[in-house]
Amino acid sequence: MHRHYLYFIFALTICTTITALPKDLNAEYHAMFKGKNILITGGTGFIGRALIKGILPYEPNKIVIFSRDEVKHYQLIQHFNDPRLLSVLGDVREYASLKKATRDIDIVIHAAALKRLDTIEYNICESISTNILGTENVVRACFVNKVKHAIFVSSDKACFPANAYGACKYVSEKIFTNYANGTGDTKFVVVRYGNVLESTGSVIPFFCSKIRNHEIIPLTDERMTRFFIAKEQAVDLIFKALLYGEGGEIFVPTLPAFKIVDLIAALQEILDGSSDVKVIGLRPGEKIDELMINSTEVPRTYAFKDMYVITSSITNLKDHPHRESFLDSNTFFQYSSGDAVLSKDALIQLLTDYNIVLKSRKSTII
Repeated sequence: MHRHYLYFIFALTICTTITALPKDLNAEYHAMFKGKNILITGGTGFIGRALIKGILPYEPNKIVIFSRDEVKHYQLIQHFNDPRLLSVLGDVREYASLKKATRDIDIVIHAAALKRLDTIEYNICESISTNILGTENVVRACFVNKVKHAIFVSSDKACFPANAYGACKYVSEKIFTNYANGTGDTKFVVVRYGNVLESTGSVIPFFCSKIRNHEIIPLTDERMTRFFIAKEQAVDLIFKALLYGEGGEIFVPTLPAFKIVDLIAALQEILDGSSDVKVIGLRPGEKIDELMINSTEVPRTYAFKDMYVITSSITNLKDHPHRESFLDSNTFFQYSSGDAVLSKDALIQLLTDYNIVLKSRKSTII
């Protein structure tokens, strides 16, 4: 099947299901989390909070929130008011803190990272310390404490990286898929996805603010496209990777994308705005399109349910159980945001159905 047709079908499917988690895996998720001890690095962040909300109904024994932000720790505990949550102040740069925090832990979700792409371009050593060495510390702590499952939350910017943030995420993926596998008791897997709607620093609240205040909207390039994912989908992808992962895989969701210029037009239409748009050029490290799967990964990637699974680059493909299902690089070259773009009308419908514009006014912890 031609890849552009696949992307079209995936986009239609996601537009109709983006607001709800699937119900058919509830029993499996319950069995996976019930009575377990879970640690989330970066647990006070946007995805960390969404994960806590998603995991609590499945009756975990405790969720350890590992983060260096004491104010967010306080806000999070006040919001959830659940005795199963344990706040641990710590930094992934400090191995000793991670080693202590991962004692008696069954599942580690590694979501801590420095994420501001433009800032990291000028602070590369800081990104290496947190995003690469911090990931290695997580792996070492999991090894020592015999954690059963560990998952790394990556980004589409790790795929053929063009900036320091993406390069650090790429190396961190390798730590989980190559360096960490083959020894020890822990299954290490990765999820890779695009921009999370409503997340901290998301472009949608920024654009909405400009439109409501009748200010000029900066646009880096009219050709730019980006993948997007709802926080519920991101959480479910992490759950599925934990459920199905055998170790060494990167799980990639099937996502739609939008052109930034169409997003601005859609928001202007929803908000009845008329702000001028000024093209300012690409920022350091930015790309026109993002990739979710690159051409070198295609021959070791297979479709699985509503996802793609990229096998480790050091896997013996001849003996792989899915070797007959690997994608054909003659018909599937790469998975690019430029090939999965929604129309402006479809984007308006999605933003309206999901109340994204309304939510952009809110400033709450969840």
